[in-house]
Amino acid sequence: MDFDFSEEQGMLRDVAREFLTEQCPPEHARKMFDDPRGYDPAIYRRLAELGLLGLPFPEVYGGAGLGMVDLAIVLEEMGRVAYPGPYVAGVVLAGGALAASGDERAMARYLPGIASGELTASVAFLEDDIAWGPGAIGLRATAEGDAYRLSGVKRVVPFGGAVDTILVVARTDDGDGPEGITLLAVPRETAGLTVEPNATLDPNERVATLRFDGALVPGENLIGAAGGGWPAVEAMLRRAQVAAAAEMLGASRKALEMSVEYAKVREQFGQPIGSFQAIKHRLAEMLEAAENGTSAVYYAAWALDAGAPDAALAASVAKSTLNEAARMITGEAIQVHGGIGYTWEYDLHLYWKRAKHLEPLYGDTAYHRERALQEVLAGRVAAA
Repeated sequence: MDFDFSEEQGMLRDVAREFLTEQCPPEHARKMFDDPRGYDPAIYRRLAELGLLGLPFPEVYGGAGLGMVDLAIVLEEMGRVAYPGPYVAGVVLAGGALAASGDERAMARYLPGIASGELTASVAFLEDDIAWGPGAIGLRATAEGDAYRLSGVKRVVPFGGAVDTILVVARTDDGDGPEGITLLAVPRETAGLTVEPNATLDPNERVATLRFDGALVPGENLIGAAGGGWPAVEAMLRRAQVAAAAEMLGASRKALEMSVEYAKVREQFGQPIGSFQAIKHRLAEMLEAAENGTSAVYYAAWALDAGAPDAALAASVAKSTLNEAARMITGEAIQVHGGIGYTWEYDLHLYWKRAKHLEPLYGDTAYHRERALQEVLAGRVAAA
């Protein structure tokens, strides 16, 4: 089995790295701290021109028709620069839910705009309980003629205060199971919708609370069938888990590289600290965690593309692995750097904060270990 990237995937990685390194240096990330939108629309449009916004969408909707492996390559590069922008919100979440819905009318309406950068989008899933199953959805969508009236609150909506359209995961029944989950596309300026930006540990990962006070949404904004939205949402969440793991992998790799370079030049007792056994062991453990994380991320991405029986298991393994690996690597990187690693002026905090922000999203370590156990007990594992 060949585990190397194809020539085309290598070129994709090189293009993404060159563009992001040039356009999104640490100075840009810091500048975006104070930007009310949290990202530079000009850079976002350039991503579209490079074909990176439409990467996983079918060609008929303006995309490149590529897979999760290709998307993970780009996301790893974004993690390396702590990219500030609604790429995951629009491409992975909103675009992923639309593509998984199978609703050709909705895909034709929204995906070309997302791919071209003319439409920014996100998904509103979380509510008061930090849970990722259908039972966590309580926001009601009540049918009124050919429209739906939304009442409830959504929290931690990625770039909810900056995007044009938000796909809201709502409930159209009184139960707590997957039946009754409905997806509706809601313009951010809809009457009855209040958007409240929230502070986050990572200033470049903007989130917002959305309050729906009887907001009326046209029936034509329904994605898929009423009450039949959970399969699309579940598929979106699975891709989001791998996407977050890929971003954390990129942040971890960058923190490791910075630590190795620092250990070569920082001297103590007349010699580089990298010559000390304690530092060597620490760096070796960081490298081991990064290598294990790489295997977990790209196997999970391949499994999703291949529709493998262990795709859900692989996604949970990737997310739980990177939750711990990224926390360890970025934290150890600060230890290697000593006092300077703690300062606001030094760039390491960009990567540590990105890892900490992503760790609980789409499921923390305990959640995914439980999910992995359930998949194994159910026999959904790769064939020997």
